[in-house]
Amino acid sequence: MNKRRIIAVLIAFVLTIAATAMWSAATVEREGDPDVNVLEDSGSDAGTEAPEQKKGGGNKIVKVLAAPFKAFGSLFKRNNDGKFQRMSEKDAEKFQSVGVERVDDGRNPERKLSASGSAKEHMEIGRQLLLSGQINEAISELSMAASLDSKLTEAHNLLGVAYDQKGLVDRAKASYEKAVKSDSDDPETLNNLGFSLYKAGNYRAAVDRLKRAAKLAPTDERILNNLGLALCRLGKFDDAYKSFARAGGPLTGNLNIAKMLERFGREDDAIKYYEDARKIDPNNSIALRRLADLYQRVGKTAEAEEARVALAARSNGNGSVATMER
Repeated sequence: MNKRRIIAVLIAFVLTIAATAMWSAATVEREGDPDVNVLEDSGSDAGTEAPEQKKGGGNKIVKVLAAPFKAFGSLFKRNNDGKFQRMSEKDAEKFQSVGVERVDDGRNPERKLSASGSAKEHMEIGRQLLLSGQINEAISELSMAASLDSKLTEAHNLLGVAYDQKGLVDRAKASYEKAVKSDSDDPETLNNLGFSLYKAGNYRAAVDRLKRAAKLAPTDERILNNLGLALCRLGKFDDAYKSFARAGGPLTGNLNIAKMLERFGREDDAIKYYEDARKIDPNNSIALRRLADLYQRVGKTAEAEEARVALAARSNGNGSVATMER
């Protein structure tokens, strides 16, 4: 009887931790760059072109459902999985040398990194490890690939992505720079370097790399949105709007620039762009909701009420469904 009671208590404890972690993942904690998250809320792609982000970017619902179990694992310090631990600069030093090197892996303690095999073979192994979330192991393989062939652009680029995911910003930037040096006409590596510079606060250099990337890939949504973000940080909002609009159309362009202006506390300017979005789609729920809030903040109560009425009418089925122009 006592044993059953103990098991029941443990199960209840686990479920409580899981529910708490799920609530936290859904409502408080959000991964990624805050500016990128703002754009993604409008359905816009931005940020680094990482392998797992291509064609769908994964199932967000699955990520939320998985969060409680990751949290529970970390509660008991399950750090034998690369995904639960953070690499330090000291840890990364071992990946810089060439030759045979042992890499400890909690899932397979006997796994060794061998210098045999071509650079491209190591790169492909590294890519698959990166896709599966085994970041430390991916860095080992990609470092070997880059060492065997210093002109292998994709190896440097993927290594930069891996370092980014481990939070080693300087190493990521150095890898992206090597990728661009070996192929200055590759838009993906220019985008990744540009976004890395953006995150580091070097906005002018970021704009330079992203403009070059946009010339090489003039219809790439991710590159154009990253360029828009960098231009916003330089205060060039008209140019930023053009970049956002090229990426996702005038409606999305207006919504994205308005959201960024809100982040900068420029509420009057944000209202202008939300109103422009509303001219394109009078029943757009994002524009109506933000206008109702912003008009109330700046003391325009009549306009705020009008936006609320329009939003309520849309919710009741009296307005057309808002769609994002692509």
